[in-house]
Order: sequence, then C-alpha cells, then structure tokens
Amino acid sequence: MDVQRLEGPRINAQSGTTKQLVILLHGYGADGADLISLGNQWQQMLPDAEFVSPNAPQFCQNPPMGYQWFPLNVTEQGVVSTPLERWQGARETAPVINAFIESELARTGLEASALALVGFSQGAMMALHVGLRQKTSPAAIVSYSGMLLGPEHLSSVTSKPPVFLAHGSVDQIVPFAAMELSKGALESVEIEVTPYVERGIGHGIDGEATWLAGEFLAKKFSS
Repeated sequence: MDVQRLEGPRINAQSGTTKQLVILLHGYGADGADLISLGNQWQQMLPDAEFVSPNAPQFCQNPPMGYQWFPLNVTEQGVVSTPLERWQGARETAPVINAFIESELARTGLEASALALVGFSQGAMMALHVGLRQKTSPAAIVSYSGMLLGPEHLSSVTSKPPVFLAHGSVDQIVPFAAMELSKGALESVEIEVTPYVERGIGHGIDGEATWLAGEFLAKKFSS
C-alpha cells in the first residue's frame, strides 16, 4: 500500500492553544465524520486538545460504503476474517497511520507524549496496533468495541501507553470476549488497562463510556 496523506474533519483546541492531539480512527464502513463528535463532547474536559478524525485509506468493499483500514469480512454473525488476515491487514495499513501521526505532530509542534489515539471497532484495532509500536509512547489509547490483534506479538512492542478498553456486553459484531482477551494480553506485558463494560449495549458507544474515556484522557494528559 502506498503511504498516502489522510484527510478528515478537525476540531481546533477550545482554548486556542494546541497542547494535545487526539487522533480518532473510525470503524469499518464509516468515515471520519462518524467519530469526530467525540471531540465535541470532550472539549470541556480537554480544552487544549485538537481533534482530527481521518478517513481510512481504502473504500469499503463489503458493504460498498464508507472506508476501511483494511479488508474485513463482517457478517451478522460478527467478524469472520481470520486472526492472521486481520494481523496482516493491520501491518499493511500501519505505515499510512504512522505517516499521518508524524505529519500531525510536526504540524502542531507537539511531542509524541502529547498524543492520544482513539478508535472504534476496526479503528480501535488500528489504534492499539500502531499505538503500541511508536518510538515514543503516546499519552493514552482508547479502544471502543475493538480487539487486540496479534497478541502473540506483544513481546516486540516498543511503547506501553495506558489503555482504556470499553465494550458492549451484547456486542454481536466484535464479541465481548475480545475485551477480556485483550485486557489479559496487555496486562501480561505490564500495560496499564482501564476496562469498562457497557451493560446491555451492542456494537456502539454509550454516554457513560464517552464520559469515562474523556476523564481518562484528561488524567493521562495531565500526568
């Protein structure tokens, strides 16, 4: 895959001075506009943060709408792509996101420690994948309804930012069990994990998960 410039909606820092950068990675079949609303909800808690939600680099093939970070076979029974297919897809797309991170940090003049990655579903898979492989650890990662890809490769991670994991208890796309497996794998390599179970929620983000993740980011940025 060619390394290309990603584009998507942005929200400037409410304070007028950008001291933190939050990159939001949308889910499969969506686009940047789908997740940028989180920035609107977090502005009061993160007044110095700039939010950007880029569109993924590929047009989605199944269903034929939105964008995808990598090909993913999703049915009513959930994600049926194999673990190896997902791992290979993430590895192929990682250079595109890494180039975007580098360009955004250069544009804002921020250090990588002032960066947070937030993702939903497939975007959460990518946030975890690239966030754990930065030269300098980001301030935090937030994963909504996602999963850790390639847990057997965790011994080679280069950064260990704190991670907020939120997942619907009745998620039929990415099963709730993925959160417990991800939590266990991350903690096995001494990564701090803050879990939140969205009771009775399917493949989505509830208000409490939004609020708690905002508080989590504010705390990690301040520390």
